[in-house]
Amino acid sequence: MRLFGTVAGLYDTARPGYPPAVADMIVDHHGGVPASAVEIGAGTGKGTEVFAALGAPLTCIEPDPDMAAVLAGRFPRASVHVGSFEEWTPPAEGVELVACAMAWHWLDPGRRNDLAYAALAPGGTLAVLGHRYGYQDPEQGAAVQEALNALDPTVQERPIDWFHTDVLASGRFTGVQKRVLNTSLPLAKDDYLALVRTFGPFLRHSPEVQRKGLTALGRLVDGFGGTIVLDLRTTLVLATRGREPAADAPG
Repeated sequence: MRLFGTVAGLYDTARPGYPPAVADMIVDHHGGVPASAVEIGAGTGKGTEVFAALGAPLTCIEPDPDMAAVLAGRFPRASVHVGSFEEWTPPAEGVELVACAMAWHWLDPGRRNDLAYAALAPGGTLAVLGHRYGYQDPEQGAAVQEALNALDPTVQERPIDWFHTDVLASGRFTGVQKRVLNTSLPLAKDDYLALVRTFGPFLRHSPEVQRKGLTALGRLVDGFGGTIVLDLRTTLVLATRGREPAADAPG
């Protein structure tokens, strides 16, 4: 995830946040406000805005020092751990909420569910969420996709709501649920191009290729009248670590 440290400030201003209703959905699933929470891959705090609103003591794990610095400045009451989730040691008693916003794909796919399960206290809640950037106008979406394919034809999107399938397939959790919220998000050209500049596939290219891509996308948005309207699909996956049966009392 250290790819994003080069644009930490832009990431914080350009990326959309999450609907406040997500916090209520977590509380409803958990059966109350969790007593402790940890956020995986917190970045600059887009998901943290929701998780901090729960009011529970919050630990944020972020491997990129530049992203973590922005995060710590925004959320001084949170404990920020600079490092990876894979090497982080959870408290012996576990935590009641393990949350992850737009970072599940960065975790080791063979271990992420096991590690999240191990970090949770019995009865604890896993909350994984992310955005899917669609376009309200199909013609705009097709034109943007054509421009992006010209920039890099090798990039492929993950299946929609793929992390729901991932959590289910792990077999680790009970009560797995999926909630979907859709938001209409109009963006002026400069705001849209700023958002594109924070995407991982874009950042992997050379500055020359990035400039070429931004020029092509800018011309497209000009042709749309200077505004593009996103259909922002926010998916929240909720799951529970089951409570292990109590050991038999000595006879």
